[in-house]
Amino acid sequence: MSDYFVHESSYVDDGAVIGTGTKIWHFCHIMPGAVIGERCNLGQNVVVMPGARLGNNVKVQNNVSIYEGVVLEDDVFCGPSCVFTNVVNPRSHVPRKAEYQRTLVRRGTSIGANATILCGVTLGEYSFIGAGAVVRSDVLPFALMVGVPARRVGWMCQCGVRLQPREGRASCSVCGASYREADGLLRQIDPPSPLG
Repeated sequence: MSDYFVHESSYVDDGAVIGTGTKIWHFCHIMPGAVIGERCNLGQNVVVMPGARLGNNVKVQNNVSIYEGVVLEDDVFCGPSCVFTNVVNPRSHVPRKAEYQRTLVRRGTSIGANATILCGVTLGEYSFIGAGAVVRSDVLPFALMVGVPARRVGWMCQCGVRLQPREGRASCSVCGASYREADGLLRQIDPPSPLG
């Protein structure tokens, strides 16, 4: 008996690694070499390809494909139908497996519904990608990104509330965490961030 749940309509191939307490719902396919951490929740019609890695407590909503080269750290949220890529210039008739690029989604990041994340980028810790955004370059920690192409329009608290910095400082109205903005970056100062 496994220590994770897989709906009867889903397939988990031999060689996939799945952590304790994870739930895999309808019509999913977890391929050999995929690694999924503990307490993850994969919604309907999710595919996790060989070489993809999900940390602990990752939430993947319906209709998401996580391709080889994509790494989702702990506590990442992927909204419905968000898109990852792993090749910059795909052609059906040209093999490009040797050109797959790594995409790193750092801890606590949220990706909105229908957002597209082009391969080779890093999404910083607790960044927030708005629905429908197209991310073509690295994203700073705590950045709120919207639009096509995505651009930073503000900062988000690690709890998911938009921050309003004044004179280089911001406090979250919900959880009370405080931040310092300097040199184009936002850093959590109280309580001290687990990110350092």
